[in-house]
Amino acid sequence: MSIVKKDRILSVDDVQDNLDLVRRLLEGEEYHIDSVTNGQMALEKVAEFPPDLIILDVMMPGMNGYEVTRRIRNNPEIHYIPILLLTAFDKASVVEGLDAGADDFIRKPFDTEELLARVRSLLRLKHSIDEQRKMTRQREDFVSRLTHDLRTPLVAANRMLSLFLQEVFCPISPKMKEMINVMIRSNDNLLEMVNNLLEVYRFEAGKKSLNCESCNLTTIATEVVSELTPLALEKNLILKLDTHELSQTENNGGIVQGDRLELRRVCNNLIGNAIKFTDTGSIEIRIFETLCPSNDSHEVILEVQDTGYGIAAEDQGTIFERFRQGGNKRSGSGLGLHLSQCIVEAHGGRIECSSELGKGSIFTVRLPKIT
Repeated sequence: MSIVKKDRILSVDDVQDNLDLVRRLLEGEEYHIDSVTNGQMALEKVAEFPPDLIILDVMMPGMNGYEVTRRIRNNPEIHYIPILLLTAFDKASVVEGLDAGADDFIRKPFDTEELLARVRSLLRLKHSIDEQRKMTRQREDFVSRLTHDLRTPLVAANRMLSLFLQEVFCPISPKMKEMINVMIRSNDNLLEMVNNLLEVYRFEAGKKSLNCESCNLTTIATEVVSELTPLALEKNLILKLDTHELSQTENNGGIVQGDRLELRRVCNNLIGNAIKFTDTGSIEIRIFETLCPSNDSHEVILEVQDTGYGIAAEDQGTIFERFRQGGNKRSGSGLGLHLSQCIVEAHGGRIECSSELGKGSIFTVRLPKIT
């Protein structure tokens, strides 16, 4: 037999008669009521045992209801608790209370049915938010476990396939080697998708920590271009890194403050995509500096331009959304560009796209320059 949990309500008022009245009304509705007579006691009670709802008198000696509300809202360790203000004053006091973070108010002397209706409404809101938070935690746990469980066998499979390529177990034919390489590439693609999924959820859950240091964006891009050049050569594409404008800079050219591995991930994703969606022509990567007109600060710009298929105008506004796949048949999971946007924005920058079908695309990353 399941036990139905009673909603816990904290009533705060410096007048005992008011506390007794609220207790009688709400206990008759099967709520559990805690009562305290001042703001400090209310804060201690909330910290010790957070209630599902707070009914808070505005005018109290020492610490009034507005200050109690502000302290609760400004405490990051306290999850959301609805606050219902009791006030005998005019509209101005109501506005001040709502600005402090209260959710609703009721004027004294209050109507019993109105009080009960507002309590029920705020508790429904509380339950809805708690359920969403619970679902978010479950989703994060699921993604974490899923990505871990997928990554382990993929890595193991690739190690075993590599041993077959090295003919550790037995000689194999060139055709078989070709097939094994196809399997390894497929595993690598799936592993990349798994890793991107995990990183996206880390960013969205606020659990991603950046190891920021002084980074040379040119050095990072040069490394990525060197690694991806064989892929471009397989398709007879020209892959070019242009830092001519940057070389004219007097000092600290292309230096940004950031997480080197994450910025490398962005470069790898944008250049890799350009190669993937280009069959003829070239991919040019440009790094230069410019003055941001909005705040007169300097930015380091990374541009990746290709001569590929291009992106339809109707898709360009949503290309950075999570799981948003383009119309091209080669489109992947829709996570790479979204993750790149998360990384760039976490560095205080922004990423943009301009494209024309049949003529190619330009992806532009703007990052604050270290001065």
